[in-house]
Amino acid sequence: MERNVKKRALNTALVGTVAALAWPTMLEQLMQTAVQYIDTAMVGSLGTEATAAVGSTTTVGWLIGSTISAFGVGFLAYISQMRGANEHEKAKKASAQSVLAVLVTGLLFTAVTLSLSRAVPRWMQVAESIQPLAAQYFFILYLPMLPRTATIIFGTVLRAAGDTKTPMLAGIIVNIVNVLLNFLLIYETRAVSVLGLEFTVWGAGLGVVGAAAASAVSVLIGGVIITLSLFRHESISPKGFSIAPDREILVPCMRVAFPNMLQRFGTSLGYVAFAAMINSLGEVPTAAHTVANTVESAFYIPGYGMMAAAATLTGNAIGAGDRVRLRELARVNIVIEVLLMTLTGGLLFAFAPSMAGVFSKDAEVISLAVTVLRMVAVSEPVYGVSLIIEGMMQGAGKTTAPFIFNMLGMWGVRILGTFVCIKLFSMGLVSAWACMIGHNLLLFILFLAYYLKGSWNPLNSKARR
Repeated sequence: MERNVKKRALNTALVGTVAALAWPTMLEQLMQTAVQYIDTAMVGSLGTEATAAVGSTTTVGWLIGSTISAFGVGFLAYISQMRGANEHEKAKKASAQSVLAVLVTGLLFTAVTLSLSRAVPRWMQVAESIQPLAAQYFFILYLPMLPRTATIIFGTVLRAAGDTKTPMLAGIIVNIVNVLLNFLLIYETRAVSVLGLEFTVWGAGLGVVGAAAASAVSVLIGGVIITLSLFRHESISPKGFSIAPDREILVPCMRVAFPNMLQRFGTSLGYVAFAAMINSLGEVPTAAHTVANTVESAFYIPGYGMMAAAATLTGNAIGAGDRVRLRELARVNIVIEVLLMTLTGGLLFAFAPSMAGVFSKDAEVISLAVTVLRMVAVSEPVYGVSLIIEGMMQGAGKTTAPFIFNMLGMWGVRILGTFVCIKLFSMGLVSAWACMIGHNLLLFILFLAYYLKGSWNPLNSKARR
């Protein structure tokens, strides 16, 4: 009886620890999603063509951001494990090496994104009439690539040190700036009525270009804030440490980062191919896909917040050599995740029509978006389990198996299936989203089997010795 009481107390303590790490990340992502909602709604008011121009290159943005964030995963695994082992000096050295990673990757991706901005809409099979606007939007959006890179990698370093509040606060500031600038830059000067009082609000009337400029300025501000926050941080500041390449730090970080980078690059490239096939269906399916993606993103927030907490706490437990805590951590995370994703899936299914209506006034676009949203809502709980297990793999520094699983799901199920449905059988958006759900189900099966096998856990190997 006493043993069971202790076990429940341990679980309760872990729930509190997980929640303390996860909620700031969830709030940060909620703010980002809220701004994405506002951006899409504001641009959507300009018409279907504007919505398609903005949404048509979104997956290329995922490709860029996720590839960069892979470097952050390498530092996350190393720093969280070093802190779990009380090797704080090594953790700070790794933080300094992350500065080098930001400079190299940030400058590299600046050159790549800007030089390819005109080609991207063509590759995405965007309608010729909106290619110039889509290219202009993409170019402006990725001008501040260096601060964007700093936000991604330095934010991960702070989370690895157990600080999820600083990235959250930085994100809130960025998102407020983005919304205010959207309000001023997208629309013409106009009369606004508030509580019966009418006054004139200046507007630049830049439309889609204004939305891109607002995002670019807010990203620049975010990069500055997160960089200053890292250098002023008491426990993980790189101040005083060299940013010259340190093989002892970089090799283990890159050993984790490289498979994760391949995974993210391959997965995001799959999203690009997926979106390109959908874009080829025409403006209405492209707009419906954009609306559905925007709505759906809010309902994944609990999953990604819990994933970040699982990665950090797994690294800490492995660094401390605590097998019991690691086992209990997995149980707590998976149970909470399934409950949360079941709730969000139910809400998505119930409120899909009203939420899709926020982003488009076109009845055909709304109807199609609602259909695919209700399809994917059913698969949310199983997708959440995959996210938790993948987060634990990241904290353990095991990124090769997730790379293989994600490539099989993306290219073997989603892309191949969508190609067959759209290109060979002339089916529509619903068939493409059905293939996406099949991808998520495969990931659930593969990740769960790999977790239960236990070979990912370095503490199991040590125990057998």
